[in-house]
Amino acid sequence: MNFRLKTSKYTGDTLIELQASTGLTWNVLSRIAIMLSSKDPSLPSAVENKSGVDIHRNALTGENDYLFKALIKQHAKRNIPDEEYFPDVFNAHLERGIKILDSEYKHAGNYEKLLINLLKMEN
Repeated sequence: MNFRLKTSKYTGDTLIELQASTGLTWNVLSRIAIMLSSKDPSLPSAVENKSGVDIHRNALTGENDYLFKALIKQHAKRNIPDEEYFPDVFNAHLERGIKILDSEYKHAGNYEKLLINLLKMEN
């Protein structure tokens, strides 16, 4: 079982930038990104460039690891073995979700508007 994930440089840099801009920690931003990615019904692309930050699984998912795994399995509409789920499929969702989150933040212009827009997306 793998407990470490290596992000792309883009994802690592964007997490740092979003953390500085929003005040949210990188792990909270990552969890939001996973949720945003799961809203897209297509399967995310595998991450090829893994020159970003190294992150421990527990720091990303915490006590909600089973919830994230269930969400990703449901999204894929198939059983995903743990070796495939983390880091590969999780990382693919993180990569796509960070791009969506970064775009949403840039569109909103500030943290408060970002939160309002994210809440509107849920309705």
